[in-house]
Amino acid sequence: MRIIAGRLKGRRLKAPAWDGLRPTSDKLRETLFNIVAPRIDGARVLDGFAGTGAVGIEAISRGAAQVTFIEQDRRAIALIEENLRACAVEDGYTIHRGDVATVLPGLGSNAFDLILLDPPYDITTMTAVLDASARAIAPGGLVVLEHATRRELAPAGLLAPIRRVKSGDSTLTFFTPPAQLKE
Repeated sequence: MRIIAGRLKGRRLKAPAWDGLRPTSDKLRETLFNIVAPRIDGARVLDGFAGTGAVGIEAISRGAAQVTFIEQDRRAIALIEENLRACAVEDGYTIHRGDVATVLPGLGSNAFDLILLDPPYDITTMTAVLDASARAIAPGGLVVLEHATRRELAPAGLLAPIRRVKSGDSTLTFFTPPAQLKE
């Protein structure tokens, strides 16, 4: 894994040394950031289900003002910290341990311009996480969920899907709060 663009371009990131953590591929991360590029500079970004931290570090590299990482696994948090140190990132981020649906409401409403979610592909429902994201997204913001293409997504509750991008066995689904659709 490597950082694709920005001030940290080319930096290598460490991958997990254990099973059960599926980092977003460089190709899919590049696709994601090509789409959201106009939203990154100066943005407040959430990297939910952060894993290695690659998505959030990519956002930092591309000019995000603040990145918040949420991850449950202590080993993954240590890996995120190690990858941040390896990239010499000293500020502009926070790390929270816990479940995204539980941690996110405590971070405030309108807290993020961009919420990037990459849960394990075997999670059966994302309703609570997507509803928490809807409450935490700023006006004009965007929520992006990476999921297995083979899985049917349940309705997103408070969010409206506006775009789907398939890449191999992964799909990126882009959401916005329904109120934003009317503007």
